[in-house]
Amino acid sequence: MAEIKDPENTILIELKDGTVTIELLPDVAPEHCKRIKELAREGAYDNVVFHRVIDGFMAQTGDVENGCTEKSFDIRRAGTGGSSKPDLPAEFSGVPHDRGTLGAARSSNPNSANSQFFINFSDNHFLNRQYTVYGRVTSGMEHVDAIVRGEPPANPDKMISMKVAADA
Repeated sequence: MAEIKDPENTILIELKDGTVTIELLPDVAPEHCKRIKELAREGAYDNVVFHRVIDGFMAQTGDVENGCTEKSFDIRRAGTGGSSKPDLPAEFSGVPHDRGTLGAARSSNPNSANSQFFINFSDNHFLNRQYTVYGRVTSGMEHVDAIVRGEPPANPDKMISMKVAADA
């Protein structure tokens, strides 16, 4: 596991194959970083599936409303919801959508990001300045690469848990 420089701004996602460590970028996207930590601390991301996983592109998850396997779960609805919190204004920056970066998923409205996010499998620079980048995988990318593919996957992988490293 990579050395954790700032535990308060580091997220640990437990997947079936191991831990993914994500360094958040609060100087780049403070509101998005605040939101993911808030939801992680509430346990909202625990048992939430990866509902849209496209080979060579990205793995999307974070629908805490409709994507949790511990609630009334229907994979066809996963990806249509968010959280009970208000949508976030876009925090676009010059940080490129490189392999391993964390991006905020949203609708066609740039200010509609809420709880959903994606991890880029490859450099997806066509997304630059159109989606908020607010973190990067510092270790465990091989576990992200192993997430089952599909839109939606027939048997989706899930985040077993997500924690802020300072609390782990």
